[in-house]
Amino acid sequence: MSDRPPTPSRLEHWDRRMEVPLALASFAFLGAYAVHVLARDLQEVWHDVCLSVTLGSWAFFVVDYLVRLRLSGLAPHRFLRAHPLDALVVLLPLLRPLRMVNLYGRVQRRHGPKLSLYGRVMVYSGLSVSLLGFAGSLTVYHHEVDAPGATIRTFGDAVWWTCATLATVGYGDVSPVTPMGRVTAVGLMACGLALLGAVTGSFSSWLIQAFSREDEKRPPGDSPGA
Repeated sequence: MSDRPPTPSRLEHWDRRMEVPLALASFAFLGAYAVHVLARDLQEVWHDVCLSVTLGSWAFFVVDYLVRLRLSGLAPHRFLRAHPLDALVVLLPLLRPLRMVNLYGRVQRRHGPKLSLYGRVMVYSGLSVSLLGFAGSLTVYHHEVDAPGATIRTFGDAVWWTCATLATVGYGDVSPVTPMGRVTAVGLMACGLALLGAVTGSFSSWLIQAFSREDEKRPPGDSPGA
């Protein structure tokens, strides 16, 4: 595969056609995985159906990634550097619900009221935290509930632990003991730090901008305390 420049028209056309199917696949993945994990008393056939839906959605993301790689005209390593989130979504199930955030952003830009940069950061961060928190809670609960010596015994425990982890608080009253649970914990810690940093930085920048506008509107010599 050559390193010729990408062909935006074909790639963008594919992205527009696939944004809704990819979002539906994300919903299907999250819903089927949630039923598989939480409905422990379901008949085996329904668990098999849920597993088929989750695997099918994963296969759908793999096909989309390969098609986008082909349409981009880039070598695989260049495409990976240009679209790292797409590769992570394929490799890590925890991040697949972020496709729904991507769809919301595109719909909002086309049909919704224009949000400021700070508003978009807040909205995207809130949606990302909610989706990642729910997916992370499911993953940890799935692997911890039957593990020997586990302290996360209910889905409520998993949600509480996920909130503490994303907020980088870490009370320590419950914690994962399985390898997959701890890998999930590392991912949630990294996402929590990144998202909280983005929100905090955006809010601080908005405050500075608001105070700067007030200073510009204030008449000369009319400074506080004068």
